[in-house]
Amino acid sequence: LPIRLNLKMDRIASATFSCSAITMPRVCRIKPFGRNMDTDHRKRFSCRVAVASANTTTARVVDSELDLEHKKHHLLRAVQETQRGLTATSDQRSIIEEALVTVEGFNGGEAIDLVKLDGTWRLQYTSAPDVVVLFEAASRFPFFQVGQVFQKFECKDGSDGGIIRNVVQWSVPSLLEEQEGATLVVTAKFDKVSKRNIYLQFEEISVRNININEQLQALIAPAIIPRSFLSLEILQFIRTFKAQIPVTATSPGRRSVGGLYYLSYLDNNMLLGRSVGGGGVFVFTKSQPLEL
Repeated sequence: LPIRLNLKMDRIASATFSCSAITMPRVCRIKPFGRNMDTDHRKRFSCRVAVASANTTTARVVDSELDLEHKKHHLLRAVQETQRGLTATSDQRSIIEEALVTVEGFNGGEAIDLVKLDGTWRLQYTSAPDVVVLFEAASRFPFFQVGQVFQKFECKDGSDGGIIRNVVQWSVPSLLEEQEGATLVVTAKFDKVSKRNIYLQFEEISVRNININEQLQALIAPAIIPRSFLSLEILQFIRTFKAQIPVTATSPGRRSVGGLYYLSYLDNNMLLGRSVGGGGVFVFTKSQPLEL
């Protein structure tokens, strides 16, 4: 019996050692689910932060633009009752100066854009003595009227300068059409000397666009009787009359009459300027093109 038992044990042992090796299945590593969730969450959070930041920036820009328009409206409202500066009191001038400085602060560091500057600008207010004196003359003498005053810039094709025309529409009511009976034009060349300073060199003063009133037309060429060739020639001469006075330097070594003009603010519908050297301030708004 012991011998048989030993034989069985030997067979079992032999069978055990002769078995083929058992292959273990490969185990794939799977990234923890929580880590993927954390990455996605961070991405979504970053997107939300970017969108929130963009919305905040847009809101600030909108608020700034609205604030600017409010300040511009406040400035125009302040100059409204001054008859373009003629009747401005010292208190009104202080309020206007404060409002003007506030608007100037919005783009004071930017260089002037000549393309945006090009065009016609209507005067709303000035403290410049050489312009206010015209308004004073019109208020004192009933036979003299001053209509609209413009600055016309021709510079969209220039890189550092152009032409500026100061235009004053005036009239003698007993002879000419009211407000626009004739046009005084002071023409100057200008050059940019810094980001916002331009230097003016005056070239010519002219009187043009004379429009006589109906009473004077009837006196020169009555409509009832046939108009003669001479009377029609007189009317045509008056309408096309243009007197020009050059103001350029006569000597080669002398510089033309001029001055420094600081353009303190400019956008699509408002222009603010200061005549350097105490010559006064100017408030303009964009106008329709003016044909001269």
